[in-house]
Amino acid sequence: MDAEINLPAIAAPDRSAEIAALARRYRRANGPVMGLVNRLGGSLEARMESLPEGVRRQIETVTERALLAAHGLAGIGARGPDLGRNGPMAAAMLSGAVGGAGGLVTSVAELPVTVTVMLHAIRNAAVEQGFDPDDPAIRAECLRVFTAGSPLASDDGVNTSFLSARLTVTGPALQRLVATVAPKLATALGQKLAAQAVPVLGAVAGAGLNAAFLRYYREMAEIRFALLRLAEQHGAEAILDAFARAVAPKRLG
Repeated sequence: MDAEINLPAIAAPDRSAEIAALARRYRRANGPVMGLVNRLGGSLEARMESLPEGVRRQIETVTERALLAAHGLAGIGARGPDLGRNGPMAAAMLSGAVGGAGGLVTSVAELPVTVTVMLHAIRNAAVEQGFDPDDPAIRAECLRVFTAGSPLASDDGVNTSFLSARLTVTGPALQRLVATVAPKLATALGQKLAAQAVPVLGAVAGAGLNAAFLRYYREMAEIRFALLRLAEQHGAEAILDAFARAVAPKRLG
């Protein structure tokens, strides 16, 4: 009789290390934006208050239309040539520079381009985690990445409520989702426009801020879809609890 062969046990994948890495990325996600704003100097709150009320309303209207248009165009863009990871960054910086060069008017006009470029990068983040960005449910999650709010605020971040259910959003429901997402994104973009509203200087600020905003939302998307993948593998409750503990501030003993 052949001797029994003892095979080494295959260890279950350790998700704690991956969650800890995601938590570290989450905690430092808005660092590049805040660093750039600090270098530009001045109070963003004061600059936001200087924007006319009509301009603020226009930003929200333009943002909502841009989200709907970008959501429809995203699939078409995915069938184009792959420009690599740096392609969206170059496009974001170029559009920010062009928009910022003319001050507030051109900055508002440039918003749809910025939104489209950011959504394209978000879709790529979904693909990297094994999701189909043309699946209506995943397309909805791509839009919800913008509910991470502004990289200029410290109390925003990954909204983890999506882990408990994946909802397909089409038709009127898509309109309602965009109406929910648009105000948050408009606030973030309004802060960006306030920082780049000075002509000429705005070109430099626009390019830098667009790059920083793209980096922030892409980071939020990569974290979001990595958590969604882990939730589908291990259960939403376990992943939510582990991630919440990983991002919680450490307490002194």
